[in-house]
Amino acid sequence: MKSTTDVLDLLAGPGTRRRLARVDDGLRCKTSKQTYPLVDGIPWLFAAPSAALAEWRRRFGRETQGLDAQVAKTIAEIQGNPSLRESTRQRLALTAAGYAARAKALRALLAPLGEGGDAIAQEALLALRTRLPPTQGLTTYEANIFRDWCWGDEENALSAEIVSARLPASYDAMLVLGAGAGRLAYDLHQGGSHAHTVALDINPLLAMIGRRVCAGETLSLRELPLAPRRMADVAIERTLAAPAAARPGLEFVLGDIVAMPLSRGAFDVVVAPWFVDIVETDFEQLARQMSELLKPDGRLVLFGSLSFRAADPAARYSFEEVLAVLQEAGLDEPEVEERRIPYLNSPGSRHGRVEEVVALGVSKRRDVKPISKPAALPEWLVAGREPVPLTEAFQQQITATRIHTFIMSLIDGKRSIRDMAAAIEAQQLMPRKDAEEAVRRFLETMWDESRRSDF
Repeated sequence: MKSTTDVLDLLAGPGTRRRLARVDDGLRCKTSKQTYPLVDGIPWLFAAPSAALAEWRRRFGRETQGLDAQVAKTIAEIQGNPSLRESTRQRLALTAAGYAARAKALRALLAPLGEGGDAIAQEALLALRTRLPPTQGLTTYEANIFRDWCWGDEENALSAEIVSARLPASYDAMLVLGAGAGRLAYDLHQGGSHAHTVALDINPLLAMIGRRVCAGETLSLRELPLAPRRMADVAIERTLAAPAAARPGLEFVLGDIVAMPLSRGAFDVVVAPWFVDIVETDFEQLARQMSELLKPDGRLVLFGSLSFRAADPAARYSFEEVLAVLQEAGLDEPEVEERRIPYLNSPGSRHGRVEEVVALGVSKRRDVKPISKPAALPEWLVAGREPVPLTEAFQQQITATRIHTFIMSLIDGKRSIRDMAAAIEAQQLMPRKDAEEAVRRFLETMWDESRRSDF
């Protein structure tokens, strides 16, 4: 489809939501004068681009350092334990080689992030009420990479089929939120005739792999299955490749839904696969944000499990509540399909499952006022000038921390659990009977964590 729309008509300065202009070193917001770099050719549209880059560099460093530590630990076990059976020695050698190859590949893939960044303060992220999700590591969704570009043909085809059935007959611009490594965005783009597909994600590893593979590159990455089927599956060298290079118009973008780097009313279609129940933004707010991105009569497609696990019980939405929230966000009655499909079933792993997915297709019928954004972080934490409140939750954590610190101080290689319990009782922290159980639980946790294989 020919289009007079430029991709910059679809993007916007995060926070300002104003138009961006191309400059020599990236994209520049005409209102804030902030420049957003291109990282590996991908627009880096975080609200505080330098701070976000520094944070991802840190996560990159922790990931590769952890892999290096695992290599050293595994080799030390091979060399220092002569009683190992030969099959165990073989498995450990494969594991060490897999960790080393993974670290080498990540360093090559993520070289565009650069090095360092520790000197850049995080106050900018805090002041803008945005921060990267603490649970989002570079390889949190590594299985999705291999599913997208190696062994997930059946799941990928079914996903594209289910979503495509909810799309309008013709349109110009599509947005895929939480696009990950990009396979669904690629399939929808290849299967349509629309001019633009914007694949937005927060994770640079996923976006960099997606952009390169969709451009026709072939990449190599070691898969380390959770439950290898056989010895040869401990660390599998995988080739990541697309069926063909993507046609023009597929654009990978890095940014955060909290500070939306997208233009209001710019998209004919917004697709949110496995997204709305994952992000920290409450679904009521998110539904209005997605509706705001749509043109009049634009189409929103939600796809995934709809399994909300928020800390707030009120935000653990049922299917019926999801439908109600969508209508409150200016969207009409949805077309619904529920189907069971394979999910992340690696041929090299015994760990895999079948998911019952929900596909909802709804059209925008009216504009609604956005819900005012609650502060992601309180003022006393952002500015650092106000007193830290002594909340009930903090009080409980303080008491637990004091007890745990005292227990740690008692570990001297001489005292027993009963001796420690007596010392805790003497400090009037808790009765001896309760103290003995508390010490045992605490030490059991420490013991388990010291023996964990992950890093």
